[in-house]
Amino acid sequence: MSDIAIRVQNLSKQYRIGEAQAQYKTLRESLVSTAKRLVPSNLKASTRVPETTIWALNDVSFEIHQGEVVGIIGRNGAGKSTLLKVLAHITTPTKGRVEIHGRVGSLLEVGTGFHNELTGRENIYLNGAILGMKKAEIERKFDEIVDFAEIEKFLDTPVKHYSSGMYMRLAFAVAAHLEPEILLVDEVLAVGDAQFQKKCLGKMGEVAVEGRTVLFVSHNMAAIKNLCIDCIYLQKGQLILLSNTENTINHYLTDIENTLSTVMLRDRTDRQGSGRVQVVNFYVSDLRGNQQIALKSGGDYMFVMEYVKKDTKNTFLNAIASIGITDTNNQFILLFRSNFTNQYLNISSEKGRIECKVMDLNLTQGNYKIVVFLSNGETETLDWVVDAAQITVEGGDYFGTGNIGLPTHCKVLTRTDWKIT
Repeated sequence: MSDIAIRVQNLSKQYRIGEAQAQYKTLRESLVSTAKRLVPSNLKASTRVPETTIWALNDVSFEIHQGEVVGIIGRNGAGKSTLLKVLAHITTPTKGRVEIHGRVGSLLEVGTGFHNELTGRENIYLNGAILGMKKAEIERKFDEIVDFAEIEKFLDTPVKHYSSGMYMRLAFAVAAHLEPEILLVDEVLAVGDAQFQKKCLGKMGEVAVEGRTVLFVSHNMAAIKNLCIDCIYLQKGQLILLSNTENTINHYLTDIENTLSTVMLRDRTDRQGSGRVQVVNFYVSDLRGNQQIALKSGGDYMFVMEYVKKDTKNTFLNAIASIGITDTNNQFILLFRSNFTNQYLNISSEKGRIECKVMDLNLTQGNYKIVVFLSNGETETLDWVVDAAQITVEGGDYFGTGNIGLPTHCKVLTRTDWKIT
């Protein structure tokens, strides 16, 4: 008997830009579609937008054996999430075929498969039924799911009243505990706090030890290294490499270094968000406005994002800006976010700068990467670019003693006071 859990052969998925991709249309969508067909073709021609298509996946083939834990890495828009959606039968491929041998549990978006009007308790049973489990199986795991999710007090509350963190905890608990033979996990762990992320990674490790198959999409290279033996690297919908994790990650990071040195931020296409506002340049200057090539630990700097507002009709009164600093494994070291200090930005001009003053920079010497993010309040991602730029930090006299710390042991510096009592 074959030990293949997943076999993908010449898999391709095409999307038409600007066209709804849902398999089932709402009544409104059906009426609009019908109305468009009624317009005479000679009238359509003058206003017709040229049809544009993209291949989210392009001729991808690989095999995953039972019990393997495989990471999937790549930049935004590489096709990672599309691949998992095809494997989970959420969307159908344009070409090629997929063979799945085993019951699949998936956590692709927060609360995928949940019904907002149902309680947490009811959604546990609903998800179990969707996975094909019998009631007795669900009841056997029920208490364990509730304990893991830490939502006992809200178990009989409709999930529409849950916070995103509660939603996340319950969704992961259901997906991981109802014993799927194949577990698909997308980059949803970023929603939870650090303690919960550690808990989830530990649970995925347990699932792997039990001999079940795990596919894990993440930008966190440290998590991929800790969890996965092998790794798939996707780029622009194509499979670049399937190899051991260390080899694949090194290949990926080398490609990033080459891209950052050759492609301007304004020309980057591997970005997420509506695009109504886009970050087109990033740099760091001193407080007098002089751009800096290398920063010093303990220095005062201005982190600057230059933007273009492509939506010329609207003003964004409650915009949130974020600048993340990651290490070479894409693990976050620092995060500057305007709403942490209750500062919401008014983006009204067609172009401008967003400045973040950083006093007493507490990074040790080393090379770091920048993630830029803009949102329209808490509801709409405007722009999100991973690996948007690089910065280099040289050892400075952060402590005022001439000691630069231990860059090999830590990345963040903190002043402390010591005594013996």
